[in-house]
Amino acid sequence: MNVHLGIIDYGAGNLHSVRNTFSAAGGHARFITTPADMDGLTHLVLPGVGSFGNCAAQLRRQRLEESIRAWIARDRPFLGICIGYQILFEEGDESPGTPGLGILRGRVRRFEPGGLKVPHMGWNSVSPTKPNAPLWRGLDETPWFYFVHSFYPEPADRGIIAAACTYGETFAAAIQRGNLVATQFHPEKSQDAGVQFLENFLMLEGR
Repeated sequence: MNVHLGIIDYGAGNLHSVRNTFSAAGGHARFITTPADMDGLTHLVLPGVGSFGNCAAQLRRQRLEESIRAWIARDRPFLGICIGYQILFEEGDESPGTPGLGILRGRVRRFEPGGLKVPHMGWNSVSPTKPNAPLWRGLDETPWFYFVHSFYPEPADRGIIAAACTYGETFAAAIQRGNLVATQFHPEKSQDAGVQFLENFLMLEGR
């Protein structure tokens, strides 16, 4: 694979863990902190640990917001993980009044209080909506991934949901729109299934 992978560094996130897991999947990455760093890349990743508001503010501070928009508009391979998934939407319950990137329509909601612990933390199976799609190549029919989150996106366009997960309620565990992929689960914490998922992402061909 002739892949040139960039991982966005906005001051938070499991950067080294993500890079190491991509290395296991066959993709060697460099960290991205400015728009100029994106030159020559074929694949771009926005990992996430932290809050919706802080992520949005830092991306704008580093002048990366428009570069991410332009990248996705060209349908180039992009992977958002956890907060990097949530920030693609218009707004979120975690940071009221702070807009997300608005690349996808919808809202990021908090789990409703109930009998289950929040945050949702640990292993859960997901159900791909199109199990024969290349994104799920080499994975079980209902693969298991690792989650750590209190919020989840609710896409306005249900057609982009690539996999669902049930934790008290059923939510969009992953989306795909062309070469735009995003997951609420952490592939970098998901052992063999995570490595296979990242390998499948690296097989996407951009423009």
